[in-house]
Amino acid sequence: MTGPAPASPWLPTAPCTPRLCARTARPAVSRGRAVARLTAGVGTVVAGVLLAPLTAPLGRPGRERATRLWCRAVLRAFGVRLRVVGRADGGRGLVVANHVSWLDIPVVAAVLPGRMLAKSDVRHWPLLGPIAARGGTLFLERDRLRALPGTVGALAHALRGGSRVVVFPEGSTWCGRAHGRFRPAAFQAALDAGAAVQPVRVTYLPTGPAAFVADDPLLASLWRVAAAGGLTAEIRILPPVPAGRHTDRRSLAAAAQRAVHTAVASDSANRPASSVHQCASSIPAAASSPRTPS
Repeated sequence: MTGPAPASPWLPTAPCTPRLCARTARPAVSRGRAVARLTAGVGTVVAGVLLAPLTAPLGRPGRERATRLWCRAVLRAFGVRLRVVGRADGGRGLVVANHVSWLDIPVVAAVLPGRMLAKSDVRHWPLLGPIAARGGTLFLERDRLRALPGTVGALAHALRGGSRVVVFPEGSTWCGRAHGRFRPAAFQAALDAGAAVQPVRVTYLPTGPAAFVADDPLLASLWRVAAAGGLTAEIRILPPVPAGRHTDRRSLAAAAQRAVHTAVASDSANRPASSVHQCASSIPAAASSPRTPS
């Protein structure tokens, strides 16, 4: 679960590492408070998993309301403040966001709950795996390029059926001080289904504690988040890209990437840059952060 995926020439990579990226100068909370947060956060996650079957009779709107409340409760239990900028129109479509952390999942779901796309390994993760499976997550085997068309078909089918689908098209977590290229595969599903694309931007302040990159162990990341002082997650709802505006997946991916990364850059202009991001193209795959599929 914690080691890097086998190297593959088509897998997206990032230069971020826990040692260089998952740091902050802001003082952490006391150990006792961090333990309390971690216990409360894990307990809230487990309670949600156990109670999830009870939401089945509520229908899709009721389940989505329950998901939003649950995810906000998880964030609050871990000591994470949520700030929402902008307003979604409530429509269905493909939601695309930059990818920093496992926290991105409850942050996005707290505002725009939908079916997530994740690598198949996530199915076997403690805590997060059961959540993903019960939430209708679509899984992709990252190391099998031949499986990609089937995944794109499944995404298109979900979109045609009226589901909101959430994808992190960078395909790998970046620490938030830099970002990766949006992979176009998932955007083909939006084109095939005639669905709009809703870009959103996720940022964290301070940046370091939330970053979940490279071979960072999940438990270490959970502890770092629980121990962080004043951690705030912001999700910004950007203008949607209507169906039909772009006719090929590459131009559609590029348009969504410009929207999200421009928003990220505008918030990061005054933050100090780490040298690890100045040579991103030269970092080998073994030092990358393989997290989520393209």
